[in-house]
Amino acid sequence: MANPQVQQMIQKVDELLAAYPTLFQYDKLRDLEKKTGQPKVYFFVGIVSLIFSAIYALGGMKLMTDLFGFAYPAYMSFKAIESSEIIDDTQWLTYWVVFGFFSIAENVMSFLIEWIPFYYMIKCAFFLWLYHPKFLGAGLVYKQVIKPYVMPALERTQPPKKQE
Repeated sequence: MANPQVQQMIQKVDELLAAYPTLFQYDKLRDLEKKTGQPKVYFFVGIVSLIFSAIYALGGMKLMTDLFGFAYPAYMSFKAIESSEIIDDTQWLTYWVVFGFFSIAENVMSFLIEWIPFYYMIKCAFFLWLYHPKFLGAGLVYKQVIKPYVMPALERTQPPKKQE
């Protein structure tokens, strides 16, 4: 019998697969399980591993971390566009502004990246902090770091207000 922690993890992944049957092609995974006698979770983990290996081979850790910072926020942005609430629009618009500034800064200072240990893990943690609903770090970065420098510059580009 396998380790109880491994069994628990397999059960959680199986529950995730069952919760989103269309997304994860649950029926096809179940058919594979019946034909081979191997748990469908193994096939799922194998497929996900192949996908991540291909992404890594194509673009390395930079591409993987950029996708980490893009995929979920893009999904949530599409949902926000379709919702009637303003607060989620503000959250995701703010995230994309911060993401853009970070991406430009990362490209400008790319020569420093190799000197920072665990840079890509730190980058993933930063993106997670920016968009996780518990933290909403993008709003903080915008208010404390970006806005104080950008807004005065934008105000200088506006035509003078007419006095009545």
